[in-house]
Amino acid sequence: MRSLFLKIFLSFWLTLALFVALAMVAAIAFRPQTETPHWEYLRTNTARQLVHAYETAGAGGLNKSLSEIDRGLRIRAFLFDEHGDELSGRAVPEWAMQLSQGREVKPGGFWQRFSPRRYVSQPITSESGRHYDMVAEVPPRPWPVLLRERPPGWLAIAVLLSGAVCYLLARYLTAPVTRLRAATQQLAGGDLTARAPVPPTSRRDEIAELVRDFNTMAGRLESLVNAQARLLNDISHELRSPLARLNVALGLARQRAGAEAQGVLERIELETQRLNELIGRLLTLARLEAGEEGVQRIPVVLDELVRDIVKDADFEAQGRRCRVHYVIQDEATVLGSPALLHSAIENVVRNATRYTAEGTDVEVRLAREASSGAEQAVIRVVDRGPGVPQEELDKLFRPFYRLDDARGRSTGGVGLGLAITERAVRLHGGTVRAANRPEGGLMVEIRLPLDFSSEPALPVGSRERHPVRVP
Repeated sequence: MRSLFLKIFLSFWLTLALFVALAMVAAIAFRPQTETPHWEYLRTNTARQLVHAYETAGAGGLNKSLSEIDRGLRIRAFLFDEHGDELSGRAVPEWAMQLSQGREVKPGGFWQRFSPRRYVSQPITSESGRHYDMVAEVPPRPWPVLLRERPPGWLAIAVLLSGAVCYLLARYLTAPVTRLRAATQQLAGGDLTARAPVPPTSRRDEIAELVRDFNTMAGRLESLVNAQARLLNDISHELRSPLARLNVALGLARQRAGAEAQGVLERIELETQRLNELIGRLLTLARLEAGEEGVQRIPVVLDELVRDIVKDADFEAQGRRCRVHYVIQDEATVLGSPALLHSAIENVVRNATRYTAEGTDVEVRLAREASSGAEQAVIRVVDRGPGVPQEELDKLFRPFYRLDDARGRSTGGVGLGLAITERAVRLHGGTVRAANRPEGGLMVEIRLPLDFSSEPALPVGSRERHPVRVP
C-alpha cells in the first residue's frame, strides 16, 4: 500500500471499528442476564418430558429421552427423585449432586457469560404424587446469538460514522501533501513557476509549514535560474560586439602585415572562430534554458534531415579515415523547429565522429517504435570509441561537462553540444539518453513524438518498412 491517504484512513478506521466492536462485546458481556418466558417454558417442559418418560418406560425410557435432548437441544440433564437419587443410572458429576442438594454453584465474574449454564428446575410433581428435580447444563450462548441481542442497525451506523470521520481526518492531513507532490513534479519537469497551494494562515502545523517552505525554495530557485540565464544571454550578446570589431581589425592586419605574420594571424582567426562558435552555442543554450517555446513549429521530415546531417558529417570525418552511415528503417515526421532539431541531431553525430576510433564507422539509424502506447521517432547514433564510464553517463548532457580536460582540448569541445541536444529534444517533448554498447563504443538515443497530422491516413498494418542503408 503506497498511498499515505489510504494508510492513515484505513488504520484510523480499523482502530475505531475495533473499539466499537469491543465496546459492544463488553456491553453485552456485562449486561445482567434475564430469562425469557420462552426459556422458562423450555426448561419446565423438558423436566416434565423426562418425568413422563421415566414413569412410563422406566430407566431405559429416561435414558433414551435424555439422549434425544442432548442431541437436539445440547442440554445435559439428570433427573433426581425426592430422595436425591439419580434415576437414569448414569454417573453424576459433582456439580449436579450439589445442585440437586440445593447448593448452587456458579462461575463468577466476567467469564460467567462464556461458561456453561447450570441450573436446577422447579420441583415437578407427577400424577402419581411423586416429586422430581431436574438438573441440567446448557452450553454458553454462541456469539451470533449475543450479537443479535442488540439491533444491528446501530453498529452499522457507528462504523459508517467512524469511517466518515476518519476520511475527513485523513483528507485533511494528506491533501497538502498531494498538492505538494504535484507541484514538485511540475518543478522537476522544468516548470519553475510551479507552486503548491498555500494552506490557510490559521493552519500552522508541520505540513502547512512544509508547503510554505517549498514555495519559498521554488521561488528562490526560479530567481537563481533566471538570473543565470540572463547572465549567459547578456554576456554572450556583449561579447558579440568586440568579436565583430576583432574580425575587422584582423582583416586590416592581414592587408598591412607581411608574409611572416600570416601564420599568427591565421591562428588568431581560428581562435576567433572558435570563440564566435562558443558564443553562438551559449546563446542557443540560454534560449533553451528559458524554455523558449515561441519558436515556429512546422512538420519536419526527419529522414531528410538525417540524410543531410550524415552527408556533411561523413565528408568531415574523412580526415580521420572514418565513415558515417545512415539506416532509414521508417519515414518519420515530427512537429518542431527545423533549426533546433538539426542542431540537436548534428551535435550527437559530430560528437560520435570525434570520439570513434580512427578508421571506424559511425552509424545513424532512424526508426519508428511504440512506447507507452504511443509511436515515436527513434534516432540512434552509434560509434566505435572508448565509451564512457557508467557513472558518468548521466552527466554527459550537463553544460560544460567533459570527461577530462585533455580530451576536451584534443577535440576542441567545450561541453555544450550534448547539453543543447538534451534541451532541444526536451523542448520538443522527447527524451535523450546515452548507453555503453557491450561490444564497445557509445550509443546515444533520441526519441521524439511523431506528427500524424501531416501524414496520410493508412490502415493499421499497411505501413511498409524499407530499411535503406547508405554508405
